[in-house]
Amino acid sequence: MSNTKDLDKKYVLPTYARADVEFVSGDNAKLYDANGKRYIDFASGIAVCSVGHANKRVNDAICNQLSKLTHTSNLYYIAPQAKAAQKIVEASGYDMKCFFGNSGAEANEGAIKIARKFGEKEGELKRYKVITLQHSFHGRTITTVKATGQSYMHNYFGPYPDGFVYADDINHVESLVDDHTCAVMIELVQGEGGVQPLDREAVQKLAKFLKSKNVLLIIDEVQTGVYRTGKFLASNYYDIEPDIVTLAKGLGGGVPIGVVMTTHKDVFSAGDHGSTFGGNFLSATAACEVMDILDEMYDEGTLQKSIDYFDDSLEKFYSAHRDIFTSKVGIGMMCGLRVKDGDTLAKIILNAREEGVIVLRAGRDTLRLLPALTITKEEIDEGFEALNRVLSSL
Repeated sequence: MSNTKDLDKKYVLPTYARADVEFVSGDNAKLYDANGKRYIDFASGIAVCSVGHANKRVNDAICNQLSKLTHTSNLYYIAPQAKAAQKIVEASGYDMKCFFGNSGAEANEGAIKIARKFGEKEGELKRYKVITLQHSFHGRTITTVKATGQSYMHNYFGPYPDGFVYADDINHVESLVDDHTCAVMIELVQGEGGVQPLDREAVQKLAKFLKSKNVLLIIDEVQTGVYRTGKFLASNYYDIEPDIVTLAKGLGGGVPIGVVMTTHKDVFSAGDHGSTFGGNFLSATAACEVMDILDEMYDEGTLQKSIDYFDDSLEKFYSAHRDIFTSKVGIGMMCGLRVKDGDTLAKIILNAREEGVIVLRAGRDTLRLLPALTITKEEIDEGFEALNRVLSSL
């Protein structure tokens, strides 16, 4: 551990406030550090390791592909990419096509480019404005930082691209739509904003309004997508039909991948957008296997059983500690508990790691839980037993 810390300090830019731990192996929802200590992982790499750590099916699929080809570039046809696109579109239930990149930020950049080209083609006026919500998070590129509706992130790196407008809440969006608006981009459950689900009826009302105005609805499903909320997309849960959807995180099971998919299949022409690595043999093969595993779990009902068991366990934990938590939030396996103050939240996260369970912060006051969708009842029980010890020691 000390050697890794020394190398990191000497050679890696200090953009992360790293926890004092080095993980070296894992097994489903369990992690092991360099000292052999075991942890229950209620974070899954920030919703990335959707089918757990060291998933044998994913590993076997990747190893088999690596023995043949890793990368050729998007100048040629890539069979796993085409298959991954088919699986994603069919699971979504929408009539869309996909573009593959490497991250959620890239997917959101692609969504913004689609929306602005749509505004150029369809409107008499140049439509370029994109409305997002306060407390949103859409990425860390120059453009997606500006799209993020959190003012503290709009520092150091300006000047930023123009054309982003922030609504106070979902009910404020309609009043901001004007002749220059091409799209509205929202997360149905705001992750970094505190695991805050949007009101279902308000979202449906907004979707209908935007259709009437020929303004695109972009749903950022980077964190909510790939069965995180129990449905393949949170958009399915909200019963809406977006024009553009973005995915990343859990799709590759730990291999970097991002996807933007849209009903506007002809908006891009050759050369309008591209990616050297996006959707290559490695990442697309991983995505195909992850999709197969989670599709099976969804069809068999085992996914919903896991969600129900985790939710019941979380409810018991919340009810036992009402002196610490003020409310329970989230949908499916994207869960949060509001903590009475930030200092207490910081202590919980630190002490949880010492007790052998990994949890996250969201916003200023939310304990965030994002377990692997394949987590077992035994792993859930062990994790909450550790959290109960943490709360008892405060």
